[in-house]
Amino acid sequence: MRPLRLFATLTGVPALVAARSTRSARSAGRTRSVSSSDSLSGVGGTAPAPDRPPARAPLRAWAELLRVSALFTVPGDALAGAAAAGRRPTRGTALAVGASLCLYEAGMALNDWADRDEDAVDRPHRPIPSGRIAPGAALAAAGVLTAAGLTLAARAGRPALAVASGLAATVWAYDLHLKHTKAGPAAMAAARTLDLLLGATATGPATTATTAPTAATATGAAERGATRAALPAALLLGAHTYSVTAVSRHEAQGGSTTVPLAALAATMALGAAVVRERRGDQSPPHFSAAGAASGAEEPPRSPLRPQAVTDRLLLTTFAGAYLRTAAPPLLHAALNPSPPLTQRAVGGGIRAMIPLQAALAVRAGAPLGGLAVMGLVPLARTLARKVSPT
Repeated sequence: MRPLRLFATLTGVPALVAARSTRSARSAGRTRSVSSSDSLSGVGGTAPAPDRPPARAPLRAWAELLRVSALFTVPGDALAGAAAAGRRPTRGTALAVGASLCLYEAGMALNDWADRDEDAVDRPHRPIPSGRIAPGAALAAAGVLTAAGLTLAARAGRPALAVASGLAATVWAYDLHLKHTKAGPAAMAAARTLDLLLGATATGPATTATTAPTAATATGAAERGATRAALPAALLLGAHTYSVTAVSRHEAQGGSTTVPLAALAATMALGAAVVRERRGDQSPPHFSAAGAASGAEEPPRSPLRPQAVTDRLLLTTFAGAYLRTAAPPLLHAALNPSPPLTQRAVGGGIRAMIPLQAALAVRAGAPLGGLAVMGLVPLARTLARKVSPT
């Protein structure tokens, strides 16, 4: 290029060089302009237009709506209920887990449908106010999931269906009305209590229309005994749920120091109650298939309080994990009641249900069930990093 410019200068044609340079610059400018325009509009490039951001994946939106990371806190209810009733997990326990999962997710979908106007102000990023899920779709999902949960419970027997019906009614009443009243935390606590009792009743023998009257009487007595045996564990889980729900009522605005402190005190008391040995406990009556017609009882399988040293160690470990998961976030929220720290306290309380369920299973003499429940902790922690449980 330099010899060419020198030749043009010596021969007196600098204007030609300038004209060519101008035309080249204009051509390059047009090229850059077209390229820039194409890259923004997506005609000649891959980037989307700035006024049309890419839509988020529908699966992600549904995962947020249903809070799938909190799903791992549900199976332990049925397992702890079966253990508290003095029974080994059966097909009925699996049906109870499925029913619980469906009813839990129905509550999540119904919750966001009922709160769509409030979320539009406080949580505009939620799936419904952000427009990623239609309100009608969320309501339809709640109805379908409720029907599925009741169907699964019905397959586990009439007692399980009765408990599941009460659970479903509690969930719908909470989301549609009780949530914004003083009875909200009590309603949510009742839902978790019923969920654990669902596992206890579903694990037992079901009464059918063809069952002999004597056998039906014996079965009914066994169910009542199982429910009574599982009730203390169900109430402990319900008390924890009450405290978490009370804190969650302040997660959008924060500002409450008293509620996290009260929840922290309740958590410490529940941890102590779980590890405290229960004296005088006896297993509920068990009825064999052969002796059901005569009402003869089998010998109790094992006391509800742990006897072996390994059980005591597991119980202490799981109770410690419960306290370690729930207590520190509550303390932080009490010291600084900001919305982010309050939300962390709620999330910690939800995740703490898993070690609490595991401890209740071990306390009832089912260490393997407790270990199985604790195996859900890593999964819940991993998924919680991607989808918030609150």
